[in-house]
Amino acid sequence: MNLPTNQTSQQVPADYFGIRIPFLEFLGVVPEYAKNGRSRMRIDLRPELENSFHVAHGGLLMTLLDVAMAAAARSSLSDPSGEAVMHHSGAITIDMTVSFMRPSSGTIVVEGSVLKSGKSINYCEAVILNEAGEVTAKSSGTFMLRR
Repeated sequence: MNLPTNQTSQQVPADYFGIRIPFLEFLGVVPEYAKNGRSRMRIDLRPELENSFHVAHGGLLMTLLDVAMAAAARSSLSDPSGEAVMHHSGAITIDMTVSFMRPSSGTIVVEGSVLKSGKSINYCEAVILNEAGEVTAKSSGTFMLRR
C-alpha cells in the first residue's frame, strides 16, 4: 500500500497553530490561520479520502470540523499581556453535532469560530465550504480549554 504524499509532511512537519498533529499531516490538511477565535484550513480531496460515492468521507469531514472548532477555541486564549497562548493550551471536545447538507469534493475549506467564550468552556461552530463557496456541512460543539 502506498501512503499518501503531501509536500508539507515530506519537507517539514506541519505546524497546526502551535502544535504538531501527525494525523492531520497524514491527511494533507493545510492550516491557514487561527486567531481571535476564528480558524481556517483546507484540504485537496484525494481518492483515498473518499467514500463509495466518490465524495469526501463523512469521517474526514467530521475530523476537519472538530479541528477547526478546537483551533478557533485555542486561538481565543491569551495571557495577561494579551499574547496568544495557543502553544501552551489545548481544547478537548465535550460534544459535537454535525449536519451534512451536500456532497463535498475537490478543494475543501473549513472555517471555525467561537460563538461564546468562557473561562474553561467555549461554544463553537464550523462550516465546510466547497469550491463554489457553498456550505456542504456544518457543526456546533462545546470545548473544554486546558492551559
